[in-house]
Amino acid sequence: MSQSLTAMILAAGRGERMRPLTDCTPKPLLEVAGKPLIQYHIEALREAGFASIVINHAHLGQQIVDYFGDGSDFGVRIRYSPEPPGALETGGGIRRALPLLGEGAFLVVNGDVWCDYPLQRLNREPECLAHLVLVDNPEHHPRGDFTLQRDRVMDDGEQRLTFSGIGLYRVDLFRELPAVAFPLAPVLRKAMAARQVSGEYYAGEWLDIGTPQRLAEVDQRVRT
Repeated sequence: MSQSLTAMILAAGRGERMRPLTDCTPKPLLEVAGKPLIQYHIEALREAGFASIVINHAHLGQQIVDYFGDGSDFGVRIRYSPEPPGALETGGGIRRALPLLGEGAFLVVNGDVWCDYPLQRLNREPECLAHLVLVDNPEHHPRGDFTLQRDRVMDDGEQRLTFSGIGLYRVDLFRELPAVAFPLAPVLRKAMAARQVSGEYYAGEWLDIGTPQRLAEVDQRVRT
C-alpha cells in the first residue's frame, strides 16, 4: 500500500441531546463497555492503516487532549484542531483543520456513530471530490439524505439513503471556502450537481449515537 491517508474524527459537537451525560464529559469520552466511544474509532483507524489522526474539539475538549495525548499510547499520531465555543459545524470544522490534513485526500468519520464498516477500503485517493458511505435510513431519520445512482451520490431521487458520517474527501472540496462555521451538506450538494460525489451502500451495522438510549443500546451490544 502507498503512504496512508490522514483521518479526521469529528468530535466538536456539544451533545445537547446527550445531556446531562455531556454536562461534565465531552460526548466522545462517553463510555461504551468501559471504553471511550472515540477510542473505538481510533483503534479501527489504526487497524485500517491510518497512522495519522486529527481530532477537532470544542466543548470540554481539553479532556480529550488530556486523555489521548499525542496518540503514541494508542499506536497512532494524534493532532488536534481546537474550535471556539459553539464549534464550527461539520464543514467549518473540516475547513479549519485543512492545514493538519495535508495536500492529498483524507478520511472523515463522525465521532458519534457506531459502525463496523471496513475502513481500509477508504485508505486511498477518491476518484471524485468526495466519496460517501451510505446506509439504510434509521427510524429517527426515515427520509434519508441522498440517493445512490450507480456509483454517484445525488440529491434527488426516490430510493433515499442516509449518509453514514464516513466520507473520503479531496482538499479541493474545501480549499476555497471561507474559514467560518458552515454545514457540510450544502457543500456536498453543490459537488453532487457537478457529479463529483461518488458513493457506496453499506448494509452492515451502523447506529447514530445521538441519545442516551442509543448509547445504552450500543453498550449492551458490545458487552454481550
